[in-house]
Amino acid sequence: MSFALETAANPQGLRRVAIDPVSRVEGHGKVTLLLDANNQVHQARLHIVEFRGFEKFIEGRPYWEVPVMVQRLCGICPVSHHLAACKAFDRIIGATPVTASAEAVRRLMHYGQMLQSHALHFFHLSSPDLLFGFDSPVAQRNIVGVVQANPEVARKGILLRKFGQEVIRITAGKRVHGTGSVPGGINKLVTAAERDTLKQELPQMLAWAQDAVDIAKQLHAQSEVRYPQFGDFRSNLLSLVRADGAMDLYDGVLRVRDANGQILFDGVNDQNYLDLIEEEVRSWSYMKFPHLRSLGREQGWYRVGPLARVQNCDFIPSERAEQERLAFVAWGKGELIHASLAYHWARMIELLHSVEVIGELLDDPALLSGDLVTSGTRQSSGIGIIEAPRGTLIHDYEVGDDDLVTRCNLIVSTTHNNQAMNEAVRSVARDYLNGHEITEGLLNHIEVAIRAYDPCLSCATHALGQMPLDITLLAADGTVLDQVQKSSDGGLTRLSSLL
Repeated sequence: MSFALETAANPQGLRRVAIDPVSRVEGHGKVTLLLDANNQVHQARLHIVEFRGFEKFIEGRPYWEVPVMVQRLCGICPVSHHLAACKAFDRIIGATPVTASAEAVRRLMHYGQMLQSHALHFFHLSSPDLLFGFDSPVAQRNIVGVVQANPEVARKGILLRKFGQEVIRITAGKRVHGTGSVPGGINKLVTAAERDTLKQELPQMLAWAQDAVDIAKQLHAQSEVRYPQFGDFRSNLLSLVRADGAMDLYDGVLRVRDANGQILFDGVNDQNYLDLIEEEVRSWSYMKFPHLRSLGREQGWYRVGPLARVQNCDFIPSERAEQERLAFVAWGKGELIHASLAYHWARMIELLHSVEVIGELLDDPALLSGDLVTSGTRQSSGIGIIEAPRGTLIHDYEVGDDDLVTRCNLIVSTTHNNQAMNEAVRSVARDYLNGHEITEGLLNHIEVAIRAYDPCLSCATHALGQMPLDITLLAADGTVLDQVQKSSDGGLTRLSSLL
């Protein structure tokens, strides 16, 4: 695993601290912090250091290949890209709406995806920090430590994810990178035997999903001093909602709230997203920075994902999840909740909602019989928007008369959250760095802030396990004040003592 070592002095006389790479997230990124002589943070940046290029090499491919190709962006949420692309090409071939069977199977596939991804993030990647503490020994702070200390918690998380993956296998053909959805519909129905197998497991999954919400609530209740303050900053919120304002993770219209909870935009058609959103390129990251056109780059950035969705909707259309949403909203005492760690609680509410929706869909007869595909009047462009586990996902395509893709624009969930993650890094660095001696636990505080957003930095597979890490703290004149190396096994060596 390669890593960068920051050694150059900043031309403005600021010291630079680098965290490279960020661990226990999907993909690879680094954090740089610039501090003055009084150890005040002047700049905090999350850099995305990979270049993927999917938008370019999709060009020239037949449109029917694209839903299978784009899901290679990610090994954790391929279903989200698969379905967002299909929804875009539905528009292009005039398949709107798709058949009742296609709608039911796709929704089942999508909510299985939401379940497995949320379970993976919370139990595998984030629970070590939340259960043991941000400063806990690195040898304990991992999924193995969770299994040893809380075997029942780990077991529930693993089996919840397994159930979600089984839903995906049944609807998409494979647990990862399936082919069940096609432009215009689907290529297979669910059999009665497959449905019955899932229904048998549903009561247990529902109980465990409720347990997951309870764990998240308990963590907040036990950490009232830290949770409301950690990575807390105000922002706009963006998500899809159903036409009646309900949460809908598969389809809907765009809604934006400001930091005070007032609705800025509502009922925006997904095909008109470019009237609402503008993307900005910055030289120090391969990831773009979207913002609301009408508010500009300084005031128009926003957050997406569970924290936004749970507060942006008017209600959740499933009984248990709606009760939990009301409890979550009550915790804010009349104000929107902006603390980054609240993402975990909101994420588990969505996990519970996903299990409830799966149960409802398994009673839909359209899963078992009906037309697979449809088509209509052809058009040259189409946009597909879906709520992926990490937030709003946009696929935008143009196709020529020869059926080849001529343009592709993808705004993935983590891109929407780019500025918010940078704000989280800045907030936590100012609260916890404050000139203290560099320690592994201190570095983990910054990474905890990033992990709360469940980022997919390259929209690729998870980077699991321990990662090597070199940190150098420089004086204004470039003199090395402190240098720490974390090895791949988690050991910490202070190199500055050897200088």
